Amino acid sequence: MVTVGKDAWATGNPALRGSSVMFLKPGDQVSVADLNKGIIIQSGNDACIALADYVAGSQESFIGLMNAYAKRLGLTNTTFQTVHGLDAPGQFSTARDMALLGKALIHDVPDEYAIHKEKEFTFNNIRQPNRNRLLWSTNLHVDGMKTGTTAGAGYNLVASATQGDMRLISVVLGAKTDRIRFNESEKLLTWGFRFFETVTPIKPDATFVTQRVWFGDKREVNLGAGDAGSVTIPRGQLKNLKASFTLNEPQLTAPLKKGQVVGTIDFQLNGKSIEQRPLMVMENVEEGGFFSRMWDFVLMKLHQWFGSWFS
Repeated sequence: MVTVGKDAWATGNPALRGSSVMFLKPGDQVSVADLNKGIIIQSGNDACIALADYVAGSQESFIGLMNAYAKRLGLTNTTFQTVHGLDAPGQFSTARDMALLGKALIHDVPDEYAIHKEKEFTFNNIRQPNRNRLLWSTNLHVDGMKTGTTAGAGYNLVASATQGDMRLISVVLGAKTDRIRFNESEKLLTWGFRFFETVTPIKPDATFVTQRVWFGDKREVNLGAGDAGSVTIPRGQLKNLKASFTLNEPQLTAPLKKGQVVGTIDFQLNGKSIEQRPLMVMENVEEGGFFSRMWDFVLMKLHQWFGSWFS
């Protein structure tokens, strides 16, 4: 259980006055699960503070974790200065970075993302609806993600919807009204489903490339994309889609485990890189016997000295 501090009390914290809150009070004992739902469903800025203090000891420490995670995700144009996203000097982001963050949420923590489709949450007998009104849309299958509204940033929405096996993420920032952000988000998603398609050029069990393995009980290993071989492209452009790969290391050496990432697949459309996927080992490769490893050592040296003729 989390003990709510004074900073998470909307009445006592001027920064929270007039914003969306969960109506926490100092000294309240609240579960992490309830705080999490208060943040996601009710947009509770007080819950953000309470959970940040609990996880990291202070808001400042939690902001450090947020920025470190943003850097790890490749959010190159994002800096957080608050735990709740309310206006603060030096805090900024972009539509692209918010889309990348949403993508990571969906793929990395699907159980957490599933909460975003819940339409209401009741805490202390106060029932509040999800701020994302697109969840009630009859035109799209929207299952997330998050609204945000401040005087400085305007009305914002990161949304996601599915159609068959295709998922799209839309980002609308700086809208002038609540209605505009939802209307524009619905337009973006509808347009995306109409003019784009998700294709799977590399099937889950298909070999994308075969590579030489050194010091193993096999001479070669099959590499593929696993379940990550799908990309979303403009409709009718599959014929122009190409793929290349790079290895993380110059040579593959045993042992190798199925699913181990050893490189990157780069998808290009009309000469422009559009997506990257992990290049994975499709089968286990164990170390070879002593003499085969010694022979591979000799061959590798000859290969390094004289080129691929000895490989």
